[in-house]
Amino acid sequence: MNRRILVTLPLAALLALPAMAQTSSSSTQDQSTPAMQQSTQSADNATGKQPLQPPSREGFWGRVNPFARKNYVKRQTDPIRDRVNELDDLTASNSRNIKDTDARAQAGIQLASNKAAEADQHAIDAGNKATMAQQSAQQASTRIQTVETVVGNIDQYKASNQTEIRFRPGQTVLSKNAKDALDEMATSVQGQRGYIIEVQGFSSGKGQIAIQSSQKMAESVARYLVLNHEIPVYRIYIVGMGNAPVEGAETKHISGGRVEISLLKNDLEQLSSNSSAPNSMDAPQQPK
Repeated sequence: MNRRILVTLPLAALLALPAMAQTSSSSTQDQSTPAMQQSTQSADNATGKQPLQPPSREGFWGRVNPFARKNYVKRQTDPIRDRVNELDDLTASNSRNIKDTDARAQAGIQLASNKAAEADQHAIDAGNKATMAQQSAQQASTRIQTVETVVGNIDQYKASNQTEIRFRPGQTVLSKNAKDALDEMATSVQGQRGYIIEVQGFSSGKGQIAIQSSQKMAESVARYLVLNHEIPVYRIYIVGMGNAPVEGAETKHISGGRVEISLLKNDLEQLSSNSSAPNSMDAPQQPK
């Protein structure tokens, strides 16, 4: 009998070893599976905390105890209320972040819009200045062309007015009619430029005597213009022609003497009027 017991014990031990190994491995797998599930669920939670676990023990009445006290209910609901408060706080924080991001985006868009509008205004101002510069260049070119034309023709004088004064034989004194004619001519050139007065004297007689007599009559005319009308001397050219015939006129006998006064003008006065008109119109404008 004892011998059978001794043989049976080692056999029982050998048979129990595989069962124990299988039980320990299953328990290890059961323990590792909840741990992995908890780590996965914690990663998916917004708060980053472990999810609430159901109570490990159930009382006599199960999970719902009809005779539970206030403290017991409070202990069961406090974790749920804390998690709800945490979710509310997280939602409010996310809402504030979204509003802040939207406000910054709107401010950036408004700033970009203002910069674009400012750049457009600068471009418009630059275009206006370029247009004004082009107009000024065109006006300057026109004036230069006018000046070149006038300078090229500055020594080209054209007859503007002619007056003839008669003298009695042997006299060089101006009559009242002669003075009136000279006054009318002198008044027309007051304040003007670009003119000269040509005074040619003609006298009857022959030779040097006629030339001297015609020279004296022409000098009396020039003297009257200088003294009575302050016409510069350099604008008056005196020539004693004697009894020389006038070009283009029929030769006839001259009794006494006469003086021909010719008012000659170039384009200098025209240049002055053209240059003063644009200057009065092109007043400097204040930039807007």
